[in-house]
Amino acid sequence: AYAAQRNIEIIPEIDMPGHATAANKAYPQYSGGGTAAYPEFTFNPGREETYGYLTDILKEVRSLFKTDKIHFGADEVSFGAKAWETNEQVKQLMDKHHLKDILEVENYFLKRMADSIYKLDAKVLAWDEALSAKLDKDKTMLFWWRHDKPQQLEKALSNGYSVILCPRLPLYLDFVQDADHKLGRKWTGKFNGLLTIYHFPGTEAFAKNPQVKGLQGNLWTETIYNDKRLDFMLFPRIAAVAAAAWTIQENKNDEIFLKLVKNDLKLYKKQGIYYFDPFNEELPKKLENPDEKDKKDYIDPFATETKLEKPN
Repeated sequence: AYAAQRNIEIIPEIDMPGHATAANKAYPQYSGGGTAAYPEFTFNPGREETYGYLTDILKEVRSLFKTDKIHFGADEVSFGAKAWETNEQVKQLMDKHHLKDILEVENYFLKRMADSIYKLDAKVLAWDEALSAKLDKDKTMLFWWRHDKPQQLEKALSNGYSVILCPRLPLYLDFVQDADHKLGRKWTGKFNGLLTIYHFPGTEAFAKNPQVKGLQGNLWTETIYNDKRLDFMLFPRIAAVAAAAWTIQENKNDEIFLKLVKNDLKLYKKQGIYYFDPFNEELPKKLENPDEKDKKDYIDPFATETKLEKPN
């Protein structure tokens, strides 16, 4: 009700068949294994009961959320799918359905679970890896997140899918936003600053393509250890995400945008939001880590002391 009053649609994601470690801790009988780095990472596509188990979860999710969309992930399955190669149930599945490799097993799984969602009168949302499963384009929306794989976006559009643009560069908001920031993620020395986000995608082609439904900023929480840190990474970059989506390229103007952001900072301050101030050169190092006491048991797996260059 709180979200609906503010015209916000909450769309749940139940990631499958990868990123399943937490679920497999609770219900290990449905685990498809993983690797040393990603233990128990997958659901077991070779066990028939897995599909019923996950369908029951999806039915409950469908009843809890006032939306006709369910995101079922489908990303990074390869991190743990090698375990399927030695799984006897998976081998039997491959023989029965003439699946030649693990990718075909993955696609078989995605098709079955997509059918479960369709039967719930809901649309399937998925990360761009799901393209290989050839799901119903009229009932599926793909999220292009791998900026280093533009061919996935091209294939999705050429195959008629509706697409949301959310590439790591520049729309991952867990990436640092200033060259002096050390805590947070980077990608080969690059970071996602305010103006870099604002100028995405840098072309009018997407605005003119009705298949491109919008942009999405992703804020993953591996490096987020309290509410202040969340605010710091989100504000004011959330304004840049909105402006990037709403403004055609020829109308983008740095001076006007930054003036609007300065006004936004006043609103953030009034609301008690712990924001990053990109206009104060003294603040980045001082405010990046809001509460050291909350960080005592926190280890940043992506931290580096390497000085980052300014983006072009």
